[in-house]
Order: sequence, then structure tokens, then C-alpha cells
Amino acid sequence: MRSKDQKMGHLNLPASKRSPRQWKLLDLVSAAFFGLVLLFFLLVFTRLGDSLAASGRQALLQSKSDPRQRHRLVELIEAGQHLQPIEACPADAVDHMPCEDPRRNSQLNREMNFYRERHCPLPDDTPLCLIPPPNGYKIPVPWPESLHKIWHSNMPYNKIADRKGHQGWMKEEGDYFVFPGGGTMFPDGAVQYIEKLGQYIPINGGVLRTALDMGCGVASWGGYLLKQGILTLSFAPRDSHKAQIQFALERGIPAFVAMLGTRRLPFPAFSFDLVHCSRCLIPFTAYNATYFLEVDRVLRPGGYLVISGPPVQWAKQDKEWADLQAVARASCYELIAVDGNTVIWKKPSGDSCLSNQNEFGLQLCDKSDDPSFAWYFQLKKCVSSPSSVKGDTALGVIPKWPERLTKAPLRAIVMKNGIDLFEADSRRWTRRVAYYKNILNVKLGTSAIRNVMDMNAFFGGFAAAIISDPVWVMNVVPAQKPITLDVIYDRGLIGVYHDWCEPFSTYPRTYNLIHVAGIESLIKSPGSSNNRCSLVDLIVEMDRMLRPEGMVVVRDSPEVIEKVARIAYAVRWIATVHEKEPESQGRENILVATKSLWRLSSASH
Repeated sequence: MRSKDQKMGHLNLPASKRSPRQWKLLDLVSAAFFGLVLLFFLLVFTRLGDSLAASGRQALLQSKSDPRQRHRLVELIEAGQHLQPIEACPADAVDHMPCEDPRRNSQLNREMNFYRERHCPLPDDTPLCLIPPPNGYKIPVPWPESLHKIWHSNMPYNKIADRKGHQGWMKEEGDYFVFPGGGTMFPDGAVQYIEKLGQYIPINGGVLRTALDMGCGVASWGGYLLKQGILTLSFAPRDSHKAQIQFALERGIPAFVAMLGTRRLPFPAFSFDLVHCSRCLIPFTAYNATYFLEVDRVLRPGGYLVISGPPVQWAKQDKEWADLQAVARASCYELIAVDGNTVIWKKPSGDSCLSNQNEFGLQLCDKSDDPSFAWYFQLKKCVSSPSSVKGDTALGVIPKWPERLTKAPLRAIVMKNGIDLFEADSRRWTRRVAYYKNILNVKLGTSAIRNVMDMNAFFGGFAAAIISDPVWVMNVVPAQKPITLDVIYDRGLIGVYHDWCEPFSTYPRTYNLIHVAGIESLIKSPGSSNNRCSLVDLIVEMDRMLRPEGMVVVRDSPEVIEKVARIAYAVRWIATVHEKEPESQGRENILVATKSLWRLSSASH
């Protein structure tokens, strides 16, 4: 870390010893000459010059966070009058996540881990710059090879390998990190652990499709469940292990950064067929079982809850284990098995519970509470009733996978014209994806694309249309738009709520393809033509999430696409604009862009 003086471009050098004799004019001239030569040598041939240059550059970036200068820069970029690319961020920003910045968030309240949740800076408080790749960055190892190894240089953080290597998490081998597939509670490997779970729950056969892995480590459990047709979304906070979610995403496993703290997780009610915690250390029974109730909210009726590790039959945690069993009984969960330090429960399919008194004071949530509202929504100390949502969501009622992908879910049918909307959306995206692949040469279906994001997913039609490709899709339903994320989960797909006027909870360089239909609608106020935030900031955020050589596909009106193309130049993308599919209605153009792999100059380090 640089000293304060270095950051300001100042250096405190030791004073020279004074000579007792008087200096003559010739001596002074000679000393000045040799001093200049020495300074030139230091600036050109040593790291001092790099440090001074970086310090000056940092000052430049900080000046760009001045609101007036920043607003002017955004206006110039949108108008296409900013002739140079946006400045690169400093080298120490290679893994920056604006909403999970430990330097800022560590000052916040620690009650219920509030300080580890999302806390986003205002755009005016953020320098407008592009996140650089780390020194030595390489195009990621393609899937499925990436499940087992990734480039060490892409995230050279040895903390997990050093601390967890003996448990089979990961280890360094030459130029790679390799992943044997182990975890703290399954050091012999995820495959063997999954086989053990299969003795008690229907791992095979399509009954289970969506899973949530809480406190996932490097997400080996979710990675190996993919072979069983189970799609797992893994999450963990940004924590002392440094970059566990970043490792998961680099491996090509669905994951994002989140903390179960004071707010609901950004999922609709009854989304996951299976919820898993392997030594996640979530205090399920604390705060009147608030965290257990949040898990219950997102677990589908008839779904399975698996907890491995503390407090399950764990030394010196008898009370915690007894409390956990008590809250599960009070919620009418069926105990399937206790196998060593692993417990498996099955959630009831209906509302026939909580009529009895219980020590936690559990009660059903008020009928006015929509359990699917989950964007910056405070946790509630009540049980979400399955009857509070329209349509039966229970396992055994919804179709098995893969039939559930294409059959209109009950939660779509209850919408006005829901079946027609669903079927039209499915046909539309089948047609559009064929055009992307055959005419626009989007590299879907190849090893170049694994991690995909749809920023405006609606029913998940785009993700459904590429289900046969070797990809997974993070379906994002904007928080200001109709709540359709429940339909996406009922189809057997995954995603989150998000407001695109804020940065997303992921590390830089995590997606190979970012897709968005109607990009300008993401920043508009509902029912208004006014923008809530800047299109420049949104595209800079897309660039942060996108891997070098990754692709972007944007659909919108010709006027908006023209504006996006100007901004694409400023973020160093190589972009082309195309006509829409011949069969599509409306005024639309399509921008296809590729992010170039650029590196910081030596003066930036």
C-alpha cells in the first residue's frame, strides 16, 4: 500500500548531509547537472517513475468524480464528442465491486451483518473509469475444462488454496488453480457427497431442478450437480476467504455475491426445489428464527432443506442443534434423515401448519404481504404461506424437468393473457436466437460462451431458447418492472431481481455474453420519459462485468442503438449495428459488440 505522501505525488527523501565548506558557482552547476541526470534515470528506469505517474493518474480519476466535471464528461460521451476512450481505473481496482467495497462498508453497523450487504455509492461519488484486467490476465479456460482448472494469473489469490487445500477445495499447480471437487464437509469430493444425499432425496429423474447453495465456497457442489440436471445458484458474501465467488464464476458455475443479513434475498417466494448449506455458519435460529424463515420463504413447498456442519450433531452446539430441530418441527418440516453432521428436511406442501403454539412465536405473514417482493425488502419474522401466491407451486404439482421449461407455469397463467404472452414470448425468442447464431455470428453454442446474463429477462424466453447450448444464464428481472422472476424459476431457470441504476453484485470479468432487450427502459422511471440514471454509467457497468473478448447484444430503437454505439466506442468495444430479424415487428436495431483485451501501461501499475 502506498503511503499518503505517495498517493499525493510527494516523496519524503532523507536530507543530504551538509558539507562544511562553501559552495562555488561551478560546484552548484555541476551538482544541478548530475541531479537532473539522476532524476532522469530514476523516472525512466525505476519504479519511481511508474509510481509518480500512477499517482498523477489517480488524481486525474479523482477529479473526474467531481459531479460537474463528471456530468460534462457523460454528456460528451453520449453525444459522441469525447474522442478518447474512457480512462482506465487504477491497477488496484482490478477486482472492484462498487456495492461491496470493504473499505467503505466496514464503517457501517455490524448488527445482523448489515455492513456485509449491498451498499452502493451514488454515481457522482464514483470515478468514471474502466476496470482493467490484472497483470498477466489470460482468456479463461473454456467449459467444461474450467470446472477442474483455471488460470492462476486471472485471480492470483492463494488464501483459499493455502487454508483449504487439505479439504480438497483447490490447490495451485503450475500456471493453474485446480479444483479436486472437495469442500469442508465433503473433503473426499462433491460427487461422493451428492451420492450420499441421493439416498434420501430424488437427485435424479427431474423432480429437482433449481437449487440454492448458501455460503458456497468455490461452488463445487453446484458444479457437480449440473450433471444431474440440477441448476444451482451459489452465493456467498465478499469475505476473508477472498474471491470465493470469483473463483466459482471463473470456473463457469452460476454464482453471485450476497449476504443473508437484514434484507430478503433477491428471489421471489418458493423458487428453489432444494436449499443447501454446507458449513455456511448461518445462525438459522437467531433473531426469533428470522434466517430460517427466509430460507423457508424461498424454498418451494415440498422442497428439501439440507444442512451439513454446525450445529448438526456438533460438539458444544447442543442448544443450537436443539433449537434448529425445534423451529423445523414448528414449521411442520418432515425430518428425512440425520446422517452424521448432515440433516435433511422436507418442507410441507400446504398451509396446514402453525396452528399450534411454538417457542419461537412463529406466525403466518399478513395477507397483505407479498412474499415475492424482495428488492431491498427487510426480513420479516413470519412464515410466508404458499396460498399467498396465485397458482400451486409445490413439487409434485409442477412438471418435472425438462417438461417444466416449455409448459406455461401456473404463476404465468394467472396473469392477464398469461398463456398467450408466454407462448408468444417463447416463439419470439426461438426465432431471435436463430438469427443471432446464423446471421449475426453470435458465438452461442461454442466454447467461447459459458456465463451469460440477460439484463431484462421477462419470462426467461432468451435463456430457454439457448437451453441446449453449454451455457447457464443469469436472468435479471429489473426491480421496477412486473415481477416475473417467479415464472422464470417455475420454468427451471434461475435469476435475481436488480435495479440497473446500481452496480450488480458480481466481480469484474465474470460474463462471456451480456444480452439486453430494451436497454433504455432499464434506466427510465416507470410511466415516465425521464431517466433515473445515465446510460453511460450502465454501459460502463456492463463493461465491468464482461470478460475480455466477451460479447454484448443490445436490442432497442434505432435512436437508442445509435447512442449505445457511441458509448461502445468510449468503452473500447468493437461494435456493429444490424437490422432486426425480418419476421420481427416494430422499430428495432441490434448492436453486437466485442470487448477488446486491453492492458494497463507499465506507468499505470
